[in-house]
Amino acid sequence: MMDLLEACRMVAQVDVVVAILASAIYGLVVGSLPGLSATMATALLVPVTFWLSPIAAIATIITASAMAIFSGDIPGCLLRIPGTPASAAYTDEAYAMTRKGQAEMALGAGLWFSAIGGVVGTLSLVLMAPLLAEMALSFSTYEYFWLAFLGLMCATLVARSSPIKAIASMLLGLLVSCIGMENPAGTPRFTFGLTDLLGGIEPIPALVGVFAVSEVMRAMVTAEPPPLPRRKFGSILANQWMLTKKYQWPMWRGNIIGIIIGVLPGAGADMAAWVSYAMSKKFSKEPELFGTGHPEGLVEAGASNNASLASGWVPSLLFGIPGDTITAIAIGVLYMKGLNPGPTLFTERASSMYALYLIFIIANIIMIPLGIIMIRIASTVLRAPRAAVMPVILLLCAVGAFATGSNLFSVLLVGVFGILGFVMERNGYPVAALVLGIVMGTMVEQNFVTSLIKSDGDILPFFERPVSGVLAALTFGALLWPLGVWIWNRTRGRRLAAG
Repeated sequence: MMDLLEACRMVAQVDVVVAILASAIYGLVVGSLPGLSATMATALLVPVTFWLSPIAAIATIITASAMAIFSGDIPGCLLRIPGTPASAAYTDEAYAMTRKGQAEMALGAGLWFSAIGGVVGTLSLVLMAPLLAEMALSFSTYEYFWLAFLGLMCATLVARSSPIKAIASMLLGLLVSCIGMENPAGTPRFTFGLTDLLGGIEPIPALVGVFAVSEVMRAMVTAEPPPLPRRKFGSILANQWMLTKKYQWPMWRGNIIGIIIGVLPGAGADMAAWVSYAMSKKFSKEPELFGTGHPEGLVEAGASNNASLASGWVPSLLFGIPGDTITAIAIGVLYMKGLNPGPTLFTERASSMYALYLIFIIANIIMIPLGIIMIRIASTVLRAPRAAVMPVILLLCAVGAFATGSNLFSVLLVGVFGILGFVMERNGYPVAALVLGIVMGTMVEQNFVTSLIKSDGDILPFFERPVSGVLAALTFGALLWPLGVWIWNRTRGRRLAAG
C-alpha cells in the first residue's frame, strides 16, 4: 500500500504531469501525419528524456506511443493513407465507412476501442509481470541466453516479409552489435582504427536513423498525399456504446490477441492489428461485409493494437528483451535513468513500477478527450505541407543524435543508418529485425560466453536445466518453422500437381 501511495505521489509531480500532457499532444500530432510512425515519434523524444526525471522520461515514451498508435487511424480513415503501420490493417475498411458518410463512427471506434485495449493491456501487465518476476528470479545465464535467442527468432517468425530476409536483417543487426570493445574479451572488433567506434554503436542513433531519417528520404521520393477536404464532424462517441454491446466478443478477442502478441519479442502493435483483423473476418457472422465499411474489424483490430503496447512491456521490464521497436527505445531510456530492467526492478523499485502502471492508465483515459479534439482539428494538421514538416524532423534527428553522444560522429551514424534503413525497406528487408539484433546482440553474446565459462566449455548445461531445456526447444522450433512451412508447401504443391 505504501508503494502505491508513493507511486501516486511520483506521478502527481508537476514535471510528470506536464510531460504526460505535452507528449500526448506531440504523439497525437506526429501519429496523424501520414508516414510518421509511432516508433519514430518515440525515437525523437529520447534526447528530451536526458533532462527529465526517470518517471517523467518513461511517461513521455508511454504516452506518446499510445497516442500515436491511435492517431494513425485519422489519415487512414479520411485519406486512405495509414498514419502508422498499425493502422494499415484496417485503413481500407475505415475509408469505406467514410465514403458511406460514417467517418464519425469509424474515427470514434478507433478512439474508443484503442482506449479500452490500452486499459486491458495495462491490467495484463499489472497481473503478469509480478508473477513472471517471481519465476525470473531463479533464471541463470543459460535461461537468459535462450530467452534472448528466442526473442531474435520470434522477430523473424512474425515478419510479414520473407523469413530469409528477416533473418538476414537480424544477422546484420547482430554484426553491428559486435562493433567496439564492449564484449566479454574486451577486444576491439570492427573498429577499423577509429577511436569513435571503440565504445560500439549505441542503439539510439541506429533507431533514430532507420526509423526517422529513412522516413524523410522516403518522403522525398513519393508523391504528396492529396489535401483533406474541409468537413464538420458530428458526435464522435455517439454510437460507440452500441458497437461495444454488439461486438463485445470481437473486442475481447482483440484484447486477448493483442496481449499474447505483445508479449512475443519483436512482434508489436502492427502485427497484432493484422492478426486481429484477419481473425475478425474469419470468425465473423457477416464476412461478406468486410471491405465495404463494416465496423467489426475496426473494433477488434483497434482494441488489439493498443492492448499489445502495454503487454509488450512485460518482456522489456522483466528481461530487458524488447517486445517491439518502441520498447527497444524504452529499454535504452530505462538504463539511462538507472531503472535497469530485470526481476529485481519489481522488488527493489516497486513504487516506480506502480507509477508506470498508473501512467499507462492515465494515458489511455486522457486519450478519449484529447483524441476527440484531435479528430476535430485533423483537417488543419493534415494540411501541413510535407516540405515544412520533413526538414524539422531531420533537424530534430541531428540535434537528438548530437545530444546522445555529444559529438558529430553520432550525427554521422544517424545519417548512415538512415540510408541503410531506406535501402532495406525499398528491398523488403524488415528494419525491426535489424533493430532487435542491435539491441539484443550484446545480451546474447555475454550470456553465452558467461555460461560457457561457468560450465568449462560444456554445452550440456544449456539443455539440462528444465526451463533452459524448454526455452531451447521453443527456440529451435521457431528457427526451423520457416523450413517446415517451405517443405509442407512444396510437398502439397506436388500432390496437387499429381492429383
